[in-house]
Amino acid sequence: MALGSSLFREVSDSIGKKEIQKQSAGIYTITFLSLIFGVLFLVITAILRGVFYFSFESIPTLAIRIVIEIVLYCITMSALAKADRSIFGFVRTLTIPLLLATDLIMGYTIGLIQIIGIIIIVFAIAFVGFSKNFNKKGLGLLLVSAVLPVATISIYKYNISHFNSVEAEQIIVSLFLLTFFFIMAIVKDKENPLKFILKPIFFLQAAASGFCAVFESFAYQFASPSVVIAILRGGAVLFSTLSGDIYFKEKRPLLKFLVAVCIIIGLLFLI
Repeated sequence: MALGSSLFREVSDSIGKKEIQKQSAGIYTITFLSLIFGVLFLVITAILRGVFYFSFESIPTLAIRIVIEIVLYCITMSALAKADRSIFGFVRTLTIPLLLATDLIMGYTIGLIQIIGIIIIVFAIAFVGFSKNFNKKGLGLLLVSAVLPVATISIYKYNISHFNSVEAEQIIVSLFLLTFFFIMAIVKDKENPLKFILKPIFFLQAAASGFCAVFESFAYQFASPSVVIAILRGGAVLFSTLSGDIYFKEKRPLLKFLVAVCIIIGLLFLI
């Protein structure tokens, strides 16, 4: 589920980045389209499974998560528009060492193999950050987008473990996000996002993002957050490196591929 989610995410993000670069659509419109099918698929899943459980006790943590998610999406989509696809995938793996620290606090154990994996990942990303061979555009935004998921994922895992079903949690959060980005698209981008869905390229982008959201949501039910995010980020590194080379024609593909291999090896150590 996590690996499939990474593939669909790459398809959606690559289309979104290309269309933003072409100025075919604004960032808020692309973000809205990235969310809409995820909500629809989750609603269908909830109906088919007959599962939609929401606890009012989750409102405090849910509200915090919604606010952080809005900030995270704004920063991540801005980074998506500015940064190279491969660099985007590399830097966001920093989420994993931070999640492992959170897991440790919550009672999970971290062994020597996992520590080695963290070291490999940190050194690989440090090489990207300090080397002159990589485009640093959007690096600051990427670093923030790697830190914030630690909070959102931890809250999500807590809520579905103690209060809400996956469908209830994700549908409620997504509806708030959809509302926010729909308003921002109209006010800031001067666009009606709903009209873009009728265009094939934007329909594909939205559908791919929808499948990604569903696969990722359920993946967290079967493993600890650090393991799921490791697979998600590993897939993201692989697929973003490939799309950066093939689709966006980025420079120094061989060097980026070697960095990607190092990061994926580090992720395998973590798993």
